Amino acid sequence: MLSLITVRNYAVIDEVEVEFDAGLSVLTGETGAGKSILVDALGLALGDRADAGAVRKGCREAQISVLFECPRDHPALDWLTERGLERDRTCLLRRVVSARGRSRAFVNNQPATLQDLRSVGSRLVNIHGQGAHQALLHAPAQREIVDHHGNHLKLTERVAAAFGDWKSCEAACEAQRLQSADRASELELLRFQVRELESLDYREGELDTLQEERARLANVDRLSNSVESALSGLYERDHGSAQQVIAQAQREVSDARALDPSLGDTADLLAEAEIQVQEAVRGLASYRDGLEPDPQRLDWVESRLATIRSLALRHHVEEAELGDLLETLRSRIGALGNAAESLEAARERARQARDAYFGAAEELSAARLKCATSLSEAVEAQMAVLGLPNGRFRAEIGKKPHDRADATGLDRIEFQVSLNPGQEFGPLSRVASGGELSRISLALEVVAAGATSIPTLVFDEVDAGIGGGVAEIVGRRLTDIASHRQVLCVTHLAQVASQGRQHYRVLKQAQTESTRTGVQSLNRDERIEELARMLGGVEITARTRAHAEEMIDRAADRV
Repeated sequence: MLSLITVRNYAVIDEVEVEFDAGLSVLTGETGAGKSILVDALGLALGDRADAGAVRKGCREAQISVLFECPRDHPALDWLTERGLERDRTCLLRRVVSARGRSRAFVNNQPATLQDLRSVGSRLVNIHGQGAHQALLHAPAQREIVDHHGNHLKLTERVAAAFGDWKSCEAACEAQRLQSADRASELELLRFQVRELESLDYREGELDTLQEERARLANVDRLSNSVESALSGLYERDHGSAQQVIAQAQREVSDARALDPSLGDTADLLAEAEIQVQEAVRGLASYRDGLEPDPQRLDWVESRLATIRSLALRHHVEEAELGDLLETLRSRIGALGNAAESLEAARERARQARDAYFGAAEELSAARLKCATSLSEAVEAQMAVLGLPNGRFRAEIGKKPHDRADATGLDRIEFQVSLNPGQEFGPLSRVASGGELSRISLALEVVAAGATSIPTLVFDEVDAGIGGGVAEIVGRRLTDIASHRQVLCVTHLAQVASQGRQHYRVLKQAQTESTRTGVQSLNRDERIEELARMLGGVEITARTRAHAEEMIDRAADRV
């Protein structure tokens, strides 16, 4: 339950701290005193939108803190435990709004998002605001009431999640389908390029070999002249060839070696030199014998190099990288082939997601149909108690076409009433008057409150438009709810206020340059004065006070 609310620098509130207890607590005050401001502040702590106008004039920021004591095994404790925020079965929600409009949120003093506040807050408090009977005219509010009464929260969340999955899969499938034409064109181009490179049959190292061969074939004459000149100098010259000179030197040093052994190494070197020259001569002679002009081969080499160069330029790679390019293109073809398979897989996922959504939606529809009957019976019973004895109520549930399916399911929900004997059922928005609508709204809220596991319920002047004996019955109904739920009620009716277990008066204090709102907990005598004011208007008489005291005593006897 809500045990403490602290508000600082919010609207006309300077600083207010209010402790609440179990049962029915009522808040009263003169018109314009700001009774609903406390409820608005609570809404901010539960994640309602805020702006800079929420901050009291002249202040840097507004702060709202609400402390809850959670019942054992309550879903709110599970939520906190899952996030590592559980703290001795208490939950502290705090909201800070700056004068610049920015806000911060905290759960048990840990930074949180507004969605976190809304999520845990929705498990702890349900606020029935002043505009509830107007919202009741709209389909979304009616659907929420049916789902709330039937305790369909987890099922509605599953349907919404399934719808999101379905649409996400469909979007992914459509994106892949739109890419399929581009994929086919790319595949055709890639296959052509692969065939071209495969026909080229480029081998690693071939470029260097071709360039060397081209250089040799293009310079046969120069190479022949150079080789002939070298052979002449090394061996073929009649006098003074290198081979002759080295051989003569080797013989002379070998002879001298017999006289001086220290010339042995030099003699060996000259012998090796003679052998090396002979090897060089044989190599050059062999090269010369194989060196012949071959114009056709040169043309083929030039053509081959030109083809390699052209393909490299076309693919924006180096010529030596053509082999790697072929493997890259083959890999890309494989990837695109797998993408085609992925498209079919995406279609299958979309079909499965669609089936999952419609399965969950049909389950929700069946639950709503079952709930609609019990809701209609319960609301009719409350309407009779609230001064509409001839009233009939039904929650009409129809099916939407499949192409109109959405995250809320497949159902069209419309509240219909008949308020007079013989009158046909009609939409709530066209049949009920303002006063009747207020009572029907309250009947719905009383029924919904009885079905919920939310520990704290707040009613903000939902009793507007009623009075007399019906008002007293409203108070009794709130008291009945408060026997197993904590109920906070902002009211202007003495008949309702007299039923409260705790009574708080909201006071507005106008000063020279500012206005402040405060909250005062009333004792019995102060309650009598407050109820007398609510009953008696301008002049409060002893009879009015006696009436107020009688109302309090009568309400106490019912407990």
